Amino acid sequence: MNETREDDPDSGKPEADLGEAIRDVGKAAREGLQEAGGAAKAFRALLAADVSLARSAFGRAMALTGVAIVFGASCWLLLMATLIVFLSRQLGLPWAVSLLICALLSGAVTLWAAWRADYYFDHTRMQATRRQLARLGIGELADVAPDPGSSESARDTVNQRTTPERNADGNRITPP
Repeated sequence: MNETREDDPDSGKPEADLGEAIRDVGKAAREGLQEAGGAAKAFRALLAADVSLARSAFGRAMALTGVAIVFGASCWLLLMATLIVFLSRQLGLPWAVSLLICALLSGAVTLWAAWRADYYFDHTRMQATRRQLARLGIGELADVAPDPGSSESARDTVNQRTTPERNADGNRITPP
């Protein structure tokens, strides 16, 4: 029964030891845990960077909101009187035209600051973290995000397959 056949390619090799197979499985498990730890560290770094970006963007948005308020109110109150007097006395414009020019100038600065504040508020949505969570099947974008092993870009996929929801005023909202 212990005969070896010459045409059998495994006949000269000793059978694998069960202990060695268990060690190989243990080694593979440890390597898998190390990779999972590395992925967790990378996700933690992404989350920290996203929170930092959101915090910075929120501060900038608040600062620019303050600029919009300052130019909308103090420019109207402080500079308007001087400009109206100049336009009326030096250029001979009627008071109504002088008031309109001041209002348009202050309104333009207010609109610019509000537009930039809206841009920075968009960074507070933590989009990169939400896309990565969606790849793992977590969150409202999970249905449209590619699978974790896919080489497809989560940003491109999510942006192509979703349109931002808007409230009655037309402002973008983030679903819960």
